[in-house]
Amino acid sequence: MKHEGQDEAAPTSGPAKRPRAQKPGARAHEHLLLAADELFYREGVRAVGIEAVVERAGVNKMSLYRQFSSKDDLVVAYLQRCDVRFFQRFDESLAKHPGEPVKQLVQYFEDLARRASAPDYRGCPFVNVATEFPDATHPARRSVDDNKSKLIARLTALAQEAGATDAVALAEELALIVEGVYAASQTYGPGCGVIHAAPRMAKRLIEAACPAPLK
Repeated sequence: MKHEGQDEAAPTSGPAKRPRAQKPGARAHEHLLLAADELFYREGVRAVGIEAVVERAGVNKMSLYRQFSSKDDLVVAYLQRCDVRFFQRFDESLAKHPGEPVKQLVQYFEDLARRASAPDYRGCPFVNVATEFPDATHPARRSVDDNKSKLIARLTALAQEAGATDAVALAEELALIVEGVYAASQTYGPGCGVIHAAPRMAKRLIEAACPAPLK
């Protein structure tokens, strides 16, 4: 299927296709990231070549290499955008219950289950990239480690605010549920019962770890 923005195959007769127009630097950068975002998430980083990215973005290879020194550089930039969006969603969940960390934790899992139930959900981009890059020293893997470390830190801080008897232990248990949601969305499928069990499990853990019971 031809993606929007791709050129039709050249006809056997008639005028040749005009070369793609050069886009100004900032615009080309954004188009490339949007294309990488779509293709890497949907199809996988290793399955998508540079040619597919520039075709989807509507730029040429020269424009890409003016913006990114290599495909690895583009992958890291893609993950940086994923990281920003991840914590924007995290903060949006917390904003529903300002000053109430227990409810904030529960809300996060309710929102995660809802997101993981979308038909086009392809799991966590950081988990996906980690499975494609086994070398822990690869720049993409360092981006994965950074995202997961920040998540643990945020969960630990919330657990502390919620008065958990062992905030680190609770954060690690909740992080395991998060990873389980990601995996279940791809094995059992988006919207499955396994995913919708996650908020219930998280609530039980939070109730057990925090002195004040949830209402």
